[in-house]
Amino acid sequence: MRLLVLGGTEFVGRAVVEAAAGRGWDVTVLNRGRHAPVPGARSLVGDRTAPGGLGALAGGEWDAVVDTWSAAPRAVRDAARLLRGRVGRYVYVSSCSVYTWAPPAGYTEEAAVVEGADAGAEQTDYARDKRGGELAAVESFGADRSLLVRCGLILGPYENIGRLPWWLNRIARGGPVLAPGPRELPLQYVDVRDLADWILGAVERELSGPYNLLSPRGHATMGSLLDACVAATGADAELRWTAPETVLGAGIEPWTQLPVWVPPDSEGHDALHGADVSRALATGLRCRPVTETAADTWHWLRAIGGTAPRRPDRPPVGLDPEVEAKVLGASGEVTATTGAQRAVERDEFTDSPRNSRDG
Repeated sequence: MRLLVLGGTEFVGRAVVEAAAGRGWDVTVLNRGRHAPVPGARSLVGDRTAPGGLGALAGGEWDAVVDTWSAAPRAVRDAARLLRGRVGRYVYVSSCSVYTWAPPAGYTEEAAVVEGADAGAEQTDYARDKRGGELAAVESFGADRSLLVRCGLILGPYENIGRLPWWLNRIARGGPVLAPGPRELPLQYVDVRDLADWILGAVERELSGPYNLLSPRGHATMGSLLDACVAATGADAELRWTAPETVLGAGIEPWTQLPVWVPPDSEGHDALHGADVSRALATGLRCRPVTETAADTWHWLRAIGGTAPRRPDRPPVGLDPEVEAKVLGASGEVTATTGAQRAVERDEFTDSPRNSRDG
């Protein structure tokens, strides 16, 4: 297979390139040349936001292109128009953020999407930008030759948002760790390598249309994720499971200050950890254990010195140590546990997290 990846040196794009090269595919990447290319891929240099920046793609034919663009939809439109007729399938890595907030638990690919998106728009907000990218792909390749991969939370090596790296580094420091409860809170995410493998399989199967690309609901829990971080780091950390209302009452922002976590019984949790992924599972999605995701991400972090790269267009994540210590010291409602203990109380509350989705 001949694959073109627009980007291809960071997180999702890099994982796709590595997976394709591992399959023996002929891989070409186009990017600005700011990062070292992935071994096994042919590199073309170009800035898709600049006039003439796609000139390196003037010739050549590919079976598929994978595009992970997240800003102005017009960049997707311009690339799709240029490649129409020379590429078999346009794979656009989109996001579950395209659904009208907040989709109910169990939402499928048929759920309502945001309004006001346009294929030729400048950058607006994340949800409309991703939906505009979808429209741009379909505009040039049609519904039968465009694949819209609607991701949610993506974790794994090369993560440049910082969610799992933050948890790993925090737990590696040891001591009491503010663990937002309940412990059995179901999570939904996809390991970036499982995402890449599914994309390549979808290209081989010539799939089209939208797919929610996440693990099954409850593939991991907040408890199993943090236990995996403890095991991966080997740290002497004490997880202190804290009631959701205590966390929220301290003014701590779900999802950003405590990455991955969104309170249960909130519209945010249903939207971020409640998608129906039966369509993806039926077409080959396989999800590795959370222990493997945590261990491999920790191995990668240590290999690069412990500090994960961060995208400049995304806000920093993580909790200030002083805030954490204050909450742990003030709360009389925490249950100290180790990775082997399972006791936790489920608490009811009504607060909702700030709407800060991204995939």
